[in-house]
Amino acid sequence: MSNEFRIAGIFPSPVYNAKMNSDLGSKEEKEIEDIIKEGIHKHGPLDHRSDSSYIFDTKLKNLKEFCEKHINNYVKEILNPQNDLEFYITQSWLNLIEPGGWIHRHWHGNSIISGVFYPTSEESDRIEFYEPNARLKERLFLTSVEAKEWNRWNSSSSFFPAEKNNLYLFPSWLEHSVEPLVHDKTRISI
Repeated sequence: MSNEFRIAGIFPSPVYNAKMNSDLGSKEEKEIEDIIKEGIHKHGPLDHRSDSSYIFDTKLKNLKEFCEKHINNYVKEILNPQNDLEFYITQSWLNLIEPGGWIHRHWHGNSIISGVFYPTSEESDRIEFYEPNARLKERLFLTSVEAKEWNRWNSSSSFFPAEKNNLYLFPSWLEHSVEPLVHDKTRISI
């Protein structure tokens, strides 16, 4: 490595990942079935969302506690507030994505921290996050310079595996999406 130059990464976007040590129990699996039976509505061509946007208020108590534990750790390690602040989950819902289904690129303007938990997944399942200046970068740079190989400096997005029992927490302003599922199973996320 040469000492002639340095490359510094500034203003990184945190994506926090925690894995639940065990599968959801039979009670929670039943509660997921109940949420689906209580009603889901079409959200996109092949994706559906629970009618309730507050599923943690009445169901999935252990999963809610797991999420709250990691939200508190996210706040401590990433936001590092000077004063004690109490963060809480304002909304929670269940998504079903059918084979071939996808979720459009979006962000959550009504929150500070967003998250997704995967009670089930397939090996090819992923979530995609977009560099905050991706649209500008794509317009100014990526359309005029063809990269020989993608890296953290010239890419405008990054993929993370949507593995079973994984929780991702991230700033709500960070755009994210799900590409079309390439397998024949319906994916559930919360």
